Amino acid sequence: MTLFRLAISALFIFSSIAAVQAKTVWVDDQLYLPVRSGAGSQYRIIENAVPSGTALEVIETSDSGYTRVRTPKGNDGWVSSQYLSDTPIAADRLKTVSRQLEQAQTELSAVKEKLQDVSTERDTLSNAESSLSARSEELQKELRRIKNIASDSINLVNRNRELLEENQKLRNDLEVLIAENERLEASNDSDMMLFGGILVFGGVFLALVIPMLKPTRKTDNWA
Repeated sequence: MTLFRLAISALFIFSSIAAVQAKTVWVDDQLYLPVRSGAGSQYRIIENAVPSGTALEVIETSDSGYTRVRTPKGNDGWVSSQYLSDTPIAADRLKTVSRQLEQAQTELSAVKEKLQDVSTERDTLSNAESSLSARSEELQKELRRIKNIASDSINLVNRNRELLEENQKLRNDLEVLIAENERLEASNDSDMMLFGGILVFGGVFLALVIPMLKPTRKTDNWA
């Protein structure tokens, strides 16, 4: 049971050390921090004048007010904890904010250019819409004109059909009149032939009757 507790404690200690090692701190503003070989000012300096804003990897902390760190040069040493900060210094933050601001300005310029392009495209579409509206009005006028022509054509077709029907009726009436005229001419010819026959017959009759009506001459006794 004791071994188990020791194993748990060791595991907890190693986990704490690993968590501490993963942490990053920064040298505070306006400082040149010396890195010493031990947790105290009496120890020798192994790296001098680490400038403010330098990121240091935390290896170990102690209650003496010193923190064991690893510098960007790879040196392991101790520095005073009071000069460390959990956040970057104001100058670095200002640089970061300046970069973000510059990026934002670049994005804003891109957005403005895009807005200008969209505005130009909108104007182009507006002009195109106006042209289409004018063209649509012209097409509507042309359609009305075609409808009027079609209506006149229909009226002309109807009138032509009426004239054809009237012409056909006149032809039928003409044929009837021609037939009636031919009948009358035939009847007139028959009447003339009959009248001529009567005249001939009357002439023959008179030629036979008139001699018979002449008086007979008496015999002359003196002859």
